[in-house]
Amino acid sequence: MADRMIDPTNNEPQGEITDELKAVVQAVLNEAVSKMEAGEDIIPFTGLAVKENLFIETHPGDDAETCFMLARREVEGARGATAYAFCYDGYIETDEGVKDCIIAEGGLPGVPEAYAFGYIYDENGINKDIVYIGPAPNFMEGLKLELDIEGTLDPRDALKDAWDENDTAAVELAEEDFDTSDAVSEQ
Repeated sequence: MADRMIDPTNNEPQGEITDELKAVVQAVLNEAVSKMEAGEDIIPFTGLAVKENLFIETHPGDDAETCFMLARREVEGARGATAYAFCYDGYIETDEGVKDCIIAEGGLPGVPEAYAFGYIYDENGINKDIVYIGPAPNFMEGLKLELDIEGTLDPRDALKDAWDENDTAAVELAEEDFDTSDAVSEQ
């Protein structure tokens, strides 16, 4: 479906890879392996982590661009999700040449970059050692994690509500973690 180039000088992710993101990436890669071993085609799909659940949604399309667009649209609207991975059958370029690869691009809400990982395979089988492929676009970049304060998605909303109610303890708590200049200037 899509191609990727492995950068041999950059074989470690540069940002935070949480345990939850690792679990989601591994789960979608293993789901794809199960399909492949059962003789099924791997239709591009996403895995969305919401609380303790992983929701799988397929994104069939006539071409790679359509599949990516459908996956992006699904993930961008995933309120309450804490991680995602978009999985597809593709190939990567390595020093040894082009290799077939099951690829999973995973990301977290509000983080500028996602990461691509994969399982390389050939006619002899699937190597289940996860390979770091490189950075990827993060479909969740525009999302924010839900906060415990007032159950809001945007921390500035919680701060503004606390400010409006003169709840100085909540304002101080929110100010510790967030830049308050935008929320305060909106009054």
